[in-house]
Amino acid sequence: MDFRLPPETERWRADLRAFLAAEIPAGFAGSDDFFDREEQMDFARQLYRKLGERRWLAPAWPEQFGGMGRTQVEQMVLNEELSWHRAPAGGRLFTIGITGPTMLVHASEEQNARFLPAMASGEEWYCQGFSEPESGSDLASMQAKAVRDGDEYVVNGQKIWTSNGHVAEKMILLARTNQDVPKHQGISAFIVDMNTPGISVQAIDNIAYRRDFNQVFFEDVRIPAANLIGGVDRGWYVAATTLDFERSNIAAVTGARRTVYDLVAWAKERHGGRRPWDDHGVRAHLAELVVKAEVGRLIAYRTAWLQSKGTVPNYEASIGKVWMAGLGIEVGNYGVNLLGLHGQLVREAEHAILDGRVLESYLLAVSGPIAGGTGEIQRNIIAQRGLGLPRG
Repeated sequence: MDFRLPPETERWRADLRAFLAAEIPAGFAGSDDFFDREEQMDFARQLYRKLGERRWLAPAWPEQFGGMGRTQVEQMVLNEELSWHRAPAGGRLFTIGITGPTMLVHASEEQNARFLPAMASGEEWYCQGFSEPESGSDLASMQAKAVRDGDEYVVNGQKIWTSNGHVAEKMILLARTNQDVPKHQGISAFIVDMNTPGISVQAIDNIAYRRDFNQVFFEDVRIPAANLIGGVDRGWYVAATTLDFERSNIAAVTGARRTVYDLVAWAKERHGGRRPWDDHGVRAHLAELVVKAEVGRLIAYRTAWLQSKGTVPNYEASIGKVWMAGLGIEVGNYGVNLLGLHGQLVREAEHAILDGRVLESYLLAVSGPIAGGTGEIQRNIIAQRGLGLPRG
């Protein structure tokens, strides 16, 4: 592929950068969302509505659904610039990055016309109801059930690790609709309104003292049969597409890349009479991280290019996921140690360095090899589907 972008895409990137520079305050440190802070949510929603008004929030989507009719390359450029400018993530990943593209592959024209415009306008945020307490990496073992009752399905069960579940308007949900077939074949996918009676959400605070995760409980929740996506008992294929889009996300590598460049700038300043940059070992290690970040960026570009050609990347997305997870851990570990004792301070602390972002990256990177499918699963996908190796 040619990694150079077309002139019109570069012009749009320049317009996008100018917009973000005007909209995001100088020194804004909100790329990591604190959704127990009302002002943070308000800012995120306002920002994405403004992008939606310009049709910039989902540039790869067809115009009739609120997009620009462009390609996944433009979508990747948007995600890259938002992450670089530390825009709040909001519901972007699960709404625009995952659910919407999956629906364009699997949903009917009527369903897309009904759901996609509110996503592209920034009015509705989505979350993902996949994992369960006993069904994480082995997703097909899920126990949440959806039973047909006339024109509705009645859902009972529990989901866990539901990012943004407490602020999302809707969810893409997987539930078991057939008990009499192999486990991969008895799952269906639905779009669920989070305000439906019988749904309750419970917070799970993470290691960085943030509320991203939730448990979601379903008790006799009624979902219109018209919200079934991709056909009865075809949810496993919907889920596979969803995970491929999730694993091809460039925001993670861009966040790590921005942190590396922040560390380079910090190292070039004087601290206590010395510049860390003058140490050859520091320069060499930071240079290595810059190279690895650029490799991750190019992997993401290639994934977006494949998507723009109508291909749903599978093992390619897994390559990116493994690389980005490892990079996040390495950047966080080295960054905290480079900053010294002050690097252990949270952003609210008086003497926190770089607004405590490096410490947050260090803490949040721990889950990188687990979230979205473990590193072991990704390596199996790469081995079997990418290299053609047999199952071990």
